[in-house]
Amino acid sequence: MGKMWGDATLPEGKVTFLVGDDEERVEHVTKAALCVRSVFFRTMFGIGMKERDAAEVTVLETDLASFTALVRYLLTDQFDLGEGEGEQARRALVLRQLAHKYQLPRLELLCAQALQESVGPETAVPLLEAAHTTGDGRLLAQCRRFVADHAAEVRASGGVEQLRNLGVAKGLLGDALDQVAELKGTVAARDAELERNRTQS
Repeated sequence: MGKMWGDATLPEGKVTFLVGDDEERVEHVTKAALCVRSVFFRTMFGIGMKERDAAEVTVLETDLASFTALVRYLLTDQFDLGEGEGEQARRALVLRQLAHKYQLPRLELLCAQALQESVGPETAVPLLEAAHTTGDGRLLAQCRRFVADHAAEVRASGGVEQLRNLGVAKGLLGDALDQVAELKGTVAARDAELERNRTQS
């Protein structure tokens, strides 16, 4: 926050964000603090921009809890994904998109790490679809591997019913077919080895 000292280009005053379709409020946020943490906000509240003197700014395509987590991170450096494994994974997905939009690479990295740590039976399929949509190759590979290694647990948790993306479904089917082929190869090799041992004895 030392960057706020002596910078005459920073805006004065506070802003209230109206978030989502219901315009839920995140109130009295210091504009200058946002500007020193985010290039996006520095541009938004820059000289000559209409938002510089605006008391309210509308933020669409997100939810109140995720945007509040973003503001909290900007003002306090606290990374909070809320409670519950599934909720944390969903929040990390939304927050990572916000971090990308508002040009916050460290927050984006924290979200990516949290997503990788939250892969489990209940979250693997939704995270797999999200990774497919966003082009996150690392998370995609991790989720595919988890589904392959823990298929029964994922199925028992309702993961199969959560599947919506046809491209992801095709990928998982391909993985399953590869596993079947690999298993058949292993069984055939074992049978051949047993037959060799039998003929030699």
